[in-house]
Amino acid sequence: MQESYVRGGNEPPLLEKTIGQALDDAAANWPEADALVCPAQAVRLSWRGLRERAAHVAAGLLAQGLEPGDRVGIWSLNRAEWVLTQFACAQAGLILTTVNPAYRLSELEYALNKVSMKALIVSPPFKTSDYPGMVATLAPELGECAPGALRAARLPHLRLVVQMGEEIMPGAMSFAALETAGRAAGLNALHAVAATLKPHDAVNIQFTSGTTGAPKGVTLSHHNILNNGYLVGRGMALTPADRICIPVPLYHCFGMVMGNLAAVTHGAAMVFPGEGFDPLVTLQTCADERCTALYGVPTMFIAELDHPRFAEFDLSAMRTGIMAGSPCPIEVMRKVISQMHARDMTICYGMTETSPVSFQTGLDDTLERRVSTVGRVHPHLEVKIIDTEGNTVPYGTPGELCTRGYAVMIGYWDDSEQTAKAKDSEGWLHTGDLATIDGEGFCQIVGRIKDMVIRGGENLYPREIEEYLYRHPKIQDVQVFGVPDELYGEELCAWVILREGMEMEAEELRAFCRGQIAHHKIPRYVRFVAEMPKTVTGKIQKFRMREAMLRAMRGEEGAEDAP
Repeated sequence: MQESYVRGGNEPPLLEKTIGQALDDAAANWPEADALVCPAQAVRLSWRGLRERAAHVAAGLLAQGLEPGDRVGIWSLNRAEWVLTQFACAQAGLILTTVNPAYRLSELEYALNKVSMKALIVSPPFKTSDYPGMVATLAPELGECAPGALRAARLPHLRLVVQMGEEIMPGAMSFAALETAGRAAGLNALHAVAATLKPHDAVNIQFTSGTTGAPKGVTLSHHNILNNGYLVGRGMALTPADRICIPVPLYHCFGMVMGNLAAVTHGAAMVFPGEGFDPLVTLQTCADERCTALYGVPTMFIAELDHPRFAEFDLSAMRTGIMAGSPCPIEVMRKVISQMHARDMTICYGMTETSPVSFQTGLDDTLERRVSTVGRVHPHLEVKIIDTEGNTVPYGTPGELCTRGYAVMIGYWDDSEQTAKAKDSEGWLHTGDLATIDGEGFCQIVGRIKDMVIRGGENLYPREIEEYLYRHPKIQDVQVFGVPDELYGEELCAWVILREGMEMEAEELRAFCRGQIAHHKIPRYVRFVAEMPKTVTGKIQKFRMREAMLRAMRGEEGAEDAP
């Protein structure tokens, strides 16, 4: 019996350096090349310029009394200051703690206190999110203190609040003043700290989504995330000639690792279209900046391709990119390749706890492989698929995907119990994802263990059913999940977004399935919706759909077509 176990190659060797050293190397190797481009802020920095400004921010943080190992939070959408802060913290030995821009008061308070955050860098208000206002609500003492001298009852560890932008609230320090202070302080203290830093030191804490309890702080080292960014970039064959359009959020691994750290290790430019995702602005930026790579989740690519002005933009410079986060319908990938010219578009799979990427499709993989699998295992990693007893299953058999190697997190911050649950004594990270591996080493994600539907004793994988339904020409997006059923234990429910101008009844969808997929895989409940509940990164939240369906089913008889 051939077991579902794969090991990546040993080439290229892993980088044995810190993120600060990687930035030094980029500034030495490509000093005048574009490093950071933020058109909305009129910012354009070379690698030498980025290194210089990041060093001043780092020196400014040290001058405010922060010490290596202290946690510095950043609560912001995509701005130039975010990138400067990321590299500055790495240079100064500070642990950058990324705070989800969608967080509100209780979540922010939890995150700040969970990691004993000493400094918090916040963006100006954006749309309905008043970031400075929420900080002031949690720490009204800001109004009475000097910058850097906060003593707040609800946030006992927080000392310094730094605010981006022009209008600065009382008690906070402006980002510009922080940078100026670092310039005045000089770089001697920074150089002394940098000389003590090691690649395996913690450099980043990212909070998991917290859909199954309080968010956990995934703690990652320079070695974890710098190498992951490097190998992801290598998977796209990045060079200093590449320019990566990054509309995905920086607070998430997709932006800050697969984007920024892929760029710094290959000399590619980081191009940020704006603070939040806008399909039109993204297309405009790709055309204006001659971007060669584009990142996004499938729904982002769909929004760009379906935009009424899509044809106006010259995307002929496009070559590659990453699509990740959820399955890509084959028609979407076809359009990305033919209409966006991204012939080398890759699919990535992973999770925050694995830095994040462990599988990636190759540039020479067929279209079918790119949409039906997540590619093959990355170098320097091992993966196995296990059953509920912990035994490695045969090729092609679904089971839990486990990863081991350089990319596995240090652990969850201040939570040894949850760390032990996720990471076993042999170093295997148990992902909670259901997957199969075939004889050629290609991996297919079939769902989450918690998303698997058990109907009358049969294990059903929603992703398989979604892939089939995506073929219907009227369907733009579809998500399948389980809802309780007295007879079968669980039944299938499908939420469907139709293409513009299309109409469909539930029976038409079921008729499309009959004779094509097994009868027990045909959704009993069908709901047509205008949008799906998502996280800020674009990931679908099936638990919210399930809750909505349960409310509808309790409230009315035969809620299968409830609006």
